[in-house]
Amino acid sequence: MGDLIKKYDPAILKQLPAIVKAYQLPDNRKAVMQMITSFGPFLAIWVAMYFLLDVSFWLVLPLAIVNAFFLVRIFIIQHDCGHQSFTASRKLNDVVGQICSFMSFIPYRYWAKSHNFHHGHNGILWEHRDIGDIDLLTVNEFKALPKLKKFKYVLFRSFPVLFIIGPIWYIMVNNRLPLIRMKGWEHAHRALLFNNILLVLIYTGIVWFLGFEALLLVHLPIVAAFGIIAIWFFYVQHQHETAYKQWKDRWDYIQAAVQGSTFYKLPKLFHWLTGNIGYHHIHHLNPLVPNYELARCHHENPIMDKVANSITFTESLKCIFNKLWDEDQQRMISFREYKKRYGA
Repeated sequence: MGDLIKKYDPAILKQLPAIVKAYQLPDNRKAVMQMITSFGPFLAIWVAMYFLLDVSFWLVLPLAIVNAFFLVRIFIIQHDCGHQSFTASRKLNDVVGQICSFMSFIPYRYWAKSHNFHHGHNGILWEHRDIGDIDLLTVNEFKALPKLKKFKYVLFRSFPVLFIIGPIWYIMVNNRLPLIRMKGWEHAHRALLFNNILLVLIYTGIVWFLGFEALLLVHLPIVAAFGIIAIWFFYVQHQHETAYKQWKDRWDYIQAAVQGSTFYKLPKLFHWLTGNIGYHHIHHLNPLVPNYELARCHHENPIMDKVANSITFTESLKCIFNKLWDEDQQRMISFREYKKRYGA
């Protein structure tokens, strides 16, 4: 197991922020091109799906999966706008981010605040670890639970709940309610309410002009597929076997970024379709780097290959079995290994 967990030279880690900072300047030309190549195909496929409803829903469904990837690209634009990294204009970022949110169903300001919170606390084992992240227990925490709460956690971490029911619940329920009740979130709560009202008005108008099928059979299947893809990527990026989880007094931001986030090695087409979010180690080193600069930053600096916690798609499938953080081994383990190792 010692060979599995990457050893990091502190001197090398200290160099990384300065290397990445050189790529954090927004490029408005690249931003505009990304909007054209994201919104254009998304709207074209959406319209094609709507007219294909008169032929067969079974022709519409595959297009919903394809269009979900373009919605991922749109959401990555929204994500970058929330970091104020997409364009050089704060006002334009906010306008574009709000527009994206009406397509993704993810509230712009409320989600951005929780996501920025995640960036500042990624991998910390504390009571707020579920804000902007997927909830995770350590072996010792799971041991201490009563049987009913153990069952709830096992159910939550099961494949159907985490990757099918969970994404839909997260978008349709979790992001509609102001569930984060912390001081300083009042403005985000008001923004969430405003977003919900506008969302209802926009889709009431769509139903009024295009019919209920436009929402139920065109847009909602896209959103559902988008949610599954997005949650899968987020899971792989932070719940991989050799992740980084530490209590607050021992936590290190840079190590959490490069060890606690993966470099998801995918074909170029899928990096393009997912807004380069697979280069997550660089994104966590500096969230001000726009998504369209992440790949360039990685490939122009060979040191990134040395420090990156790389994972292929085939390897990522094993992450499904990662359920608990084992502090003794400093890695994620399955429930089966937990039972075998700890006799519980």
